[in-house]
Amino acid sequence: MAAFISSPLSLLTLFFLLFHSSAAAASHHLKLPLLHRNPYPPTPSDALSADNHRLSLLFSAVRKHLRPRLPVTSAAPFGSGQYLVSLNLGTPPQPLLLIADTGSDLTWVSCSACRRHCSPHSAPFRPRRSATFSPHHCYSPACNLVPHPKNSPRCNRTRLHSTCRYQYSYADGSVTSGFFSTETTSFNTTAGKLLKFQHFNFGCGFWNSGPSLSGPSFNGGDGVLGLGRGPISFSSQLGRDFGHKFSYCLMDYTLSPPPTSYLLIGSGKSKLSYTPLLINPLSPTFYYIRIESVSIDNVKLRIPPSVWAIDEYGNGGAVVDSGTTITFLPEPAYRTILAVFERLVKLPESANPVPGFDLCLNVSSGASRESLPQLSFKLGGGAVFKPPPRNYFIDAAEGVKCLALQPVATDAGFAVIGNLMQQGYTFEFDKDRSRLGFTRRGCSVAP
Repeated sequence: MAAFISSPLSLLTLFFLLFHSSAAAASHHLKLPLLHRNPYPPTPSDALSADNHRLSLLFSAVRKHLRPRLPVTSAAPFGSGQYLVSLNLGTPPQPLLLIADTGSDLTWVSCSACRRHCSPHSAPFRPRRSATFSPHHCYSPACNLVPHPKNSPRCNRTRLHSTCRYQYSYADGSVTSGFFSTETTSFNTTAGKLLKFQHFNFGCGFWNSGPSLSGPSFNGGDGVLGLGRGPISFSSQLGRDFGHKFSYCLMDYTLSPPPTSYLLIGSGKSKLSYTPLLINPLSPTFYYIRIESVSIDNVKLRIPPSVWAIDEYGNGGAVVDSGTTITFLPEPAYRTILAVFERLVKLPESANPVPGFDLCLNVSSGASRESLPQLSFKLGGGAVFKPPPRNYFIDAAEGVKCLALQPVATDAGFAVIGNLMQQGYTFEFDKDRSRLGFTRRGCSVAP
């Protein structure tokens, strides 16, 4: 998902192509099973400091004894390419499925007051049934942390109890609007107990529109779990007591039954390779990394380094985004990679190409994965990301594999390492040290 950036990316729309055919110790963390110069310093913003302090006190009392676990699974059964986090909101708890998204900050759910494009798959969140729901007042400091509806004053001076209204936009023009609120959120633990955290700030959405929020890519979701770098994100609000660090492992969506993967708030155990996280002041939500070069079968491609750079206007660069399915590359890099794959692949091309893909192969004869060339990315700091071919040659139809890469269509766009490319890896986002760690070891084991 991409928020507040002019780019060709949709929030969650790309999976339809597939169906067209620390500071903290190891025990000091939150574990959430998955169902499919830093602009934000370690200390939370003043507007959220009081709430986060109360969270910290709660965490301190329970962190040594209970380890919260929330199921996170693939949304492939719903026809979507997203990964869903199961959590409870409200008192008594109301179960919800939220799309895990490192490309946006706001966590929001579809509320019972929803007027357009509401979740059809499960009951939306019902504030009136919760004893702990409270919308922020429009004059509260927390209200300054969210964008407000255009052409509308922040506060209605004729009403004494005017609530804080937000309007959050995504790159493809999709919009969610509603009340910025606080609520108690709870997680099921490995011990079968319910662990509660009070004063969590979120959006209670009652008007959601646009391709990403109304198309098949949003199927199965009741809202979005924002994991970006901003102060209102889920990871930032819960991160103060856990070292401002989180990790996840996204399991293969094609496996049946779908395996459980994990979203972990705090320190993990895995030995990781690290690459620095870059800062783009004009796009502070995203986790930018530096791509130094790309190789296929260990042969470095002739792609100018400037192709991957962030320019003076904040355009370009490369981000890691769990809320985007397909991987996007700058046009010059994409064309070079596509040409090399077309030259090296020995399998016949499919007689019936799948719309949206430039290279589709006929694998009806049972060709092995070893027949496909190996793509690798050399990253800043010397780390090498070398995903297996199944992460970028996907089964798009019976007996057909397609190259799951797309070009960024405009000069203002940026490269995106999507969740298909991330499958089978543990990724750790370390905000305090401004680095991204990754490894293929231990992904199938609970961290």
